[in-house]
Amino acid sequence: MSQTDPELLLQELGGWDWDLCRRELPAVLPRLLISFPGGRFGCWVAVGSHLEMAGVRVLRILTEMFLPHISLADLEQTFFSKVLPKTLQLFDNLMYELSSEAKGLTSQNTELCSTVRTLLQASPTMVQLLETLTGCVRYVCTLQECVPLESIRTLPSSVLYVIKNTFTHCKDSESVYCGHLHLISDVLQATFKEAYSLQKQLMELLDMISMDSASTEDNITDMVSVIHTVLEICSVISNMDHALHANTWKFIIKQSLKHHSLLQCHLKHSDILSGLCKDTLLSFRSCLQLAEQMKMSEIQEGTDLRLFQKTVKLCRFFANSLVHYTKEFLSFFAGSCSQLHQLFLQIYSKFPPSLYAPEISEVHRDEISRVFLVALDPLVNQLLPFSPFMEQVLSEKLDLPPEQQLPQCLVLITIMDKLSSQPEEVQTLWNTGKSLSLFSALFFSFQQCSGELSFPVCLPEVISTGQPAVPITLYHYVCVHLCSFIASTLPSHFPQLEYALLDAVLGSSMITSLLAMDSWCFLARYGTAELCAHHVVVIAHLIKTWPSDCYQVSALGVLLRRMLFLMAPDHQAKLAHKFLPEEEENLAVWQHISLKALNPDLRKRVACQLCVAGLARCRRWLNSRRAVGELRPVNTALSVLLAAYNFAGDTLEAELQASLLGVLGQFWTFLQAKQVSDEPCLQQTLCLLLHLLEFFIQALDVQLITQVFALQSSLFQLDPPDHVRLAMVDFLTSMGKVFIPQEAQRQVAPQLSCLFASLLADQTWLIHQHALEAFMHFAEETSHEDVVPQCLNSEETKNKVVSFLAKTRQVEETTEARTERMKQERITCSAQFMKMAGELESTGEPLAKRACHPPSEEQYKSAVGMMEGAVEAVKLLLRKGLPPPWLAVKLEALHTAIAILRDSVR
Repeated sequence: MSQTDPELLLQELGGWDWDLCRRELPAVLPRLLISFPGGRFGCWVAVGSHLEMAGVRVLRILTEMFLPHISLADLEQTFFSKVLPKTLQLFDNLMYELSSEAKGLTSQNTELCSTVRTLLQASPTMVQLLETLTGCVRYVCTLQECVPLESIRTLPSSVLYVIKNTFTHCKDSESVYCGHLHLISDVLQATFKEAYSLQKQLMELLDMISMDSASTEDNITDMVSVIHTVLEICSVISNMDHALHANTWKFIIKQSLKHHSLLQCHLKHSDILSGLCKDTLLSFRSCLQLAEQMKMSEIQEGTDLRLFQKTVKLCRFFANSLVHYTKEFLSFFAGSCSQLHQLFLQIYSKFPPSLYAPEISEVHRDEISRVFLVALDPLVNQLLPFSPFMEQVLSEKLDLPPEQQLPQCLVLITIMDKLSSQPEEVQTLWNTGKSLSLFSALFFSFQQCSGELSFPVCLPEVISTGQPAVPITLYHYVCVHLCSFIASTLPSHFPQLEYALLDAVLGSSMITSLLAMDSWCFLARYGTAELCAHHVVVIAHLIKTWPSDCYQVSALGVLLRRMLFLMAPDHQAKLAHKFLPEEEENLAVWQHISLKALNPDLRKRVACQLCVAGLARCRRWLNSRRAVGELRPVNTALSVLLAAYNFAGDTLEAELQASLLGVLGQFWTFLQAKQVSDEPCLQQTLCLLLHLLEFFIQALDVQLITQVFALQSSLFQLDPPDHVRLAMVDFLTSMGKVFIPQEAQRQVAPQLSCLFASLLADQTWLIHQHALEAFMHFAEETSHEDVVPQCLNSEETKNKVVSFLAKTRQVEETTEARTERMKQERITCSAQFMKMAGELESTGEPLAKRACHPPSEEQYKSAVGMMEGAVEAVKLLLRKGLPPPWLAVKLEALHTAIAILRDSVR
C-alpha cells in the first residue's frame, strides 16, 4: 500500500451508508487503525502535513461510522483499548506543536498566528478532537441505563487525561503565548468550552457506572483512579470558572458517597479533604476581597455585587460538601484534623470582629455569615465525637500566631455551645481532655486575646428572648457563654471545672482571673448553698496557708469577698465560727472579707472582735523592738482594721475608735522617708495608715497632720512606687473636709499644694487620672481656697485640669491606628505571659543556696534610724502623761544592751 492509500480509503468511506459500515466493520477497522498516526504511517511530522489531517479524520470516522456497530460487551477490547492510546498520542503531538509554535507568536507574524489558530480551531484542530471525544462519550451514554466499568475501562482515564491537559493549557496560556494571548483568546475560549462539554458528558457517563459488592479489584482501582484524577483537575480549574469548579467537586463527592463501601479504604481522603479546605478558603477570601472593594468604592450594586453573591454561594457549596464528605468518612480523618482546625481558624481570623479582618460593610458581613458560616456550622457537630479532633483543638502545643488567638477562643465557645446537647460520653471526652480540659483551654485561649479585649471587639448576642442580637464586648460574650456551659456541666466533671477556675484565678493575667471569678460566682449562685459554702471554706484555707505577699492571695481575697455575699446566713455564721475573728491567725482571712455581706448582728460582733485582735497585734509590735522583719502580721492587722472601719465603722464604740486613733498616732512617730523608700513592707504599712487616717481625717490633731505631710513630702522626693502615690492621692482627696489650724498652715499648705502639683503632673496615666479626680473633690470641698491655685504651678497642668472639669475629650486615635496599637500591645503581653509562665515552672531541683553577703551600710542606717524613731516616740509619750511603772526597768535593760553594742563596735 502506497502513502496515498490512507487518503483514498478515507475518501471511499465518505460514500458508505449505515448498513455498509456495519457489514464491512471487521475488514475496515484494522485498516483504519493502521492509518492512525503512530501506526504504520508514523506520527505527525510537520505542521499542516496530510498525516495530521488524516489522523483526526480517522478518529472522527471511527467514532461516527463504526463505533455504533460495536456491542457494549466488545467496546473495550475491540475499540477503546486500540483507538484511545493513539488518540492520546495525537493529542500530545498537537499540544507539543502548539507550545513550540506559540514561543514565536507575535502580532507581526501573521502566518504563525494563523497556524496556531488553525491548530486550535480549524479542522483538524484541538476543538475538533474534543468534539469527537465528546460524541464518543455521548454515544456510550445512550447504550443502556447502567454501564459496566469493564466495558469502557480505557475511556475514562483517556478522556480525563485530555481534559486535564487542555484546562492546564488554558490556565497557563498567558505564559505559554508569551504575552500575546489577546491574539488567540477567542479560540482558546472555544477550546475551554469544548473541554467543559467533554467533562460534563464524561461525568454523566460515569454516573451511569454500575458497581456492587461483586466488583473486581480492577474496577475498584479504576474508579479510585478516576476520582483522584478529577481531584487533580479541581486544583487546575479552581480560579477559572465557578460553575465548572463546583460541578467537578460535586462529582467527586457524589461518586465517593455512591460507592462508599467499595472505595472508602482506597481513596486518598486526606488529599480530598485538603482540596476541599483549600478551595473553601480560596472562595472565602475571594468573597472578602470583593466585599472590601465594594466598601472602598462605595458601590453596592452591579457586576461586583453579582459576583460577590455567586462567590458566597460557592462558599456555601464547599461548606455543604465538607459536611457531607466528613459525615461519611470521618473515621479516616485522624491525621487530617489539623486541616479542619486550621479551616475554622483561618476563616475566623479574616472575618469580623478579628483585628486582622478586612473592612467590609455590615450588609456583606451578614450575608457571608447567613449563607456560608451557617452552612459550615454543622461540621462542628460532626467533629465533636471524634477524639483526634478534640486532641488537636485542646493541644497545649498549638503555638498559634497572633491573628488566630481570637479564632481559637471562638472555636472553643462554639464547641461549648453545642456540647450540652451531645451524649454524656462526648461531653466527657471534651471536659476531661487528654492534655487540657475544655475549661482550661478556654481560659488559656482567652488570656491570649489581650488586643481584642483592650480594643474592645464586639460580637452579636441575643440578650433577651425574641429581641434582635446586639453587639457586646468579647469579655461579656465569653462570660455569658461560659456561664451557660457551666450550668449544663455534669456533676462528674466538676473536678475539671474547679481545677480550671482555680488555676485561672491564680494565673498571671488579671482579666482572665476576673473572668474566672465571675464564672465562679455564677456557679455559686446557680449551684447549691452547700457547694458555695464548701468553696468559700476551701478558698479561706488557701488564703490562710499561703504567704500574704503572693499576688495570688490578692486574687483569692477578691473572690472570697465576692462569694461571701452569695453564702446563706447560717453558712456565714459557721464560717465565723470556723475562722474565729478574735484569733490572730485568722486575721489573714478576715482582711479580705467585706463585712457588709454579714447580717447586722454578726457584722457588729465580728467587727468588734477584729478590731480588738488587730489593735492587740499592733500594740504588741509597737511595744517591742519594732523590727521591720516582723511587720507582715502588723500589716495584716492594719488591713483588718481598715476592713472593719470601711464596712462597719458606724457600729464600733467610741472608745474603740479612740484606741485605734491613738495606735495610728504611734506609728507616725517612727516612720522615716528613707526607710519607707527602701522597705516594701514599710511602704505597705504607710499605705494602710493613710487609708485608715481618712476615717479620722477631721479628728486629727495639728501634730499628727504635720507629721503626715512632712513624711509624704520627704518621701515624694525619693520617687516612691505607684501604689504609694495612689495612697497619697486618696488621702489628699479627704483633705477637702479638713480645716487646717492657723499654726499648721504655714507648714502644711505648701506641702499640700506641692504634692497635688507633683501628682497632677505624673506621667503614669492611672495616677494622673486619680489625681485629677482628687483635686476636683478637694477644690469643691476645701475652705482653704487660697491653696487651690497654688496646686496648679504650670500652664500645662492648668489646661489639663480645665479640660477635665469641662469633660473635654482628648484627640481620639483612628480605628486603624488603635487596631495597630492593639496588635503591638498583644506581642508585648504575650511575651510577658510567656516569661511569667517560665518563671513559675518548677525544675524539680532544689534552689541553689544564696551567697551570704555582709550587711550593707544602708542596713545599718535603717536599723539605727528605727532606734532613733523609737526614742523619739517614747519622748513624745512622756510629754503627754505619766509613764507605766515598768518603763524605767525596760529602759535600763535597753541602756545595757546599747552599751554592749557600743563596746562590740570599738
